[in-house]
Amino acid sequence: MAVCARLCGVGQSRRCRRRQRHSQADQDSDSEMDMDDEEEEERVVGKTKDEPEGSSVSRSSSCHNSRPSGAGGLGSGASASAGPPHPQSLLDLPPELLVEIFSSLPGAALPNLALVCKKFRQILNTETIWRRRCTEEFGMKDDLRKMEIVGMSSRDLYVKRVNPQVKSGRFMKLLPDYEHMDYRDVYTHLLHPYRHILGLWQPDIGPYGGLLNVVVDGLFIIGWMYLPPHDPRVEDPMRRRPLFRIHMWEKNKATIECMYGHKGPHKGDIQTVKKDEFSTKCNQTDHHRMPGGRQEEFRTWLEEEWGRTLEDIFHEHMQELILMKFIYTSQYDNCLTYRRIYLPPCLPSDLLQPGLFKGTYGSHGLEIIMLSFHDSKAKATKLTGDPNVPAGQLTLEIDLNCPVHLPDLEHQRSMEELSRLVLEVHEEAQRGLQARDAPSEVAEVAPPQGAEGLHSAPPAGAEGVEPGAAACSAAPEPQPFVLPLGVMARNEVYPRTCKMCFYGTGLIAGHGFTSPERTPGLFILFDDDRFGFIWLELKSFSLYSRLTDQLSHAQAPTLERFEAMLRNMQSWTS
Repeated sequence: MAVCARLCGVGQSRRCRRRQRHSQADQDSDSEMDMDDEEEEERVVGKTKDEPEGSSVSRSSSCHNSRPSGAGGLGSGASASAGPPHPQSLLDLPPELLVEIFSSLPGAALPNLALVCKKFRQILNTETIWRRRCTEEFGMKDDLRKMEIVGMSSRDLYVKRVNPQVKSGRFMKLLPDYEHMDYRDVYTHLLHPYRHILGLWQPDIGPYGGLLNVVVDGLFIIGWMYLPPHDPRVEDPMRRRPLFRIHMWEKNKATIECMYGHKGPHKGDIQTVKKDEFSTKCNQTDHHRMPGGRQEEFRTWLEEEWGRTLEDIFHEHMQELILMKFIYTSQYDNCLTYRRIYLPPCLPSDLLQPGLFKGTYGSHGLEIIMLSFHDSKAKATKLTGDPNVPAGQLTLEIDLNCPVHLPDLEHQRSMEELSRLVLEVHEEAQRGLQARDAPSEVAEVAPPQGAEGLHSAPPAGAEGVEPGAAACSAAPEPQPFVLPLGVMARNEVYPRTCKMCFYGTGLIAGHGFTSPERTPGLFILFDDDRFGFIWLELKSFSLYSRLTDQLSHAQAPTLERFEAMLRNMQSWTS
């Protein structure tokens, strides 16, 4: 107990022992005041062994059925160090138990706890408490003491800004040299004040949108912009680019730095506009400029964004779209406003696990969408967009009550046959929408077990399927799949078997989101991580692949909050 008291920094060990052994403290108080902790401990233990006839020993002996004096003495010592059998308050508990209790409390409550008394305030200086709060509340995994000894690795110190396969790629220092920090300082001045910006955000960059993930990374809070792979490699992993960071430059002060550009970190600022919204500002935009002027900036941006040069892009319309995006996005200079977004909730009845996917969108390249399920509907919302259909809009809407049975491979190659099948379901769905207030007519709109020739899987896999609950039934047998002749696909490598297909609609529009309309198409579920969509009117095929990155602090608190977020996203760009 004396050792624990000294480790926790709670006063002198003799004071703790005096509280626990009131009778001996009264007898020896005059002599103990002049002795140090170690001498007192030796004397008290020696006295316990030499005086078995004492009052405390007699009580211990009677409680243990008259054990031998040696055993009685040891039992007495153990009883004394264990403290009162029934503590009257928290102050009577041993320090190590208080440390465990305080470690389980929210970090925001600990400052008020320190105001209770001197003992609590001293215990709250224990690093174990604050380390546990940093780990449990914010996922901080790095050991500050280990970092102090071994230092940062080169991989953590530098991040390559250009494709790693490019030998001439520029490097940028990401993390400054480590300075000694306590977990309490990190929690109090870094993690807790900026906890509201952790999670997923969508930047307000006109129609282009984006995906920002703000995470705790060691002693830093870093805002990573997620970029799709280079077109058309939809199954490649996502790319990341740091936009800003917050770190402990001094012991009791957090520093905000802009990471945009190629000259390293420089001064920045973050402002919380309102709940679920914040803004970043760069205070040194000259760090974003390059010696070669706008031409060098464009070439560098094009290589990062598309992985190629302008000469490699032969399609004139695609060149115009790329140049337009560079001019529009570069004018912000990393001075952006971000709005919080959530990952969709997952239910057992969902066709597949909802989440984020990368998809091909013709000349616009790869874009990020969010797939979510709403009763008998599946919806794909754009997180990144283009001048035709901007970010935030509902790009796909799938009716899970309208499965489509594919013909054999020979007939699948015919665009006319596929169009006929999908348009039949489309007409029935439109009639159902017009008569949805009449229950008897709604039941006739392509129910899973009632429409011959419209099943997405073999009959054994489609019997008795509830709307939106196809994933809960027996998994259908994979069936061969091939794109119809004349359908354009950015990626010629696509799965040649699928699980099931459904009728759906896709959103198309003119430049500037003019004349938007929903056109029929075919949703193809390949596996749990890939699906596709055939746009009948455009004669185009989009392939989607799941984003597998671990995204923390991104789950929606409630289903209502997620639904409200989707509605707000559409209003941002409408």
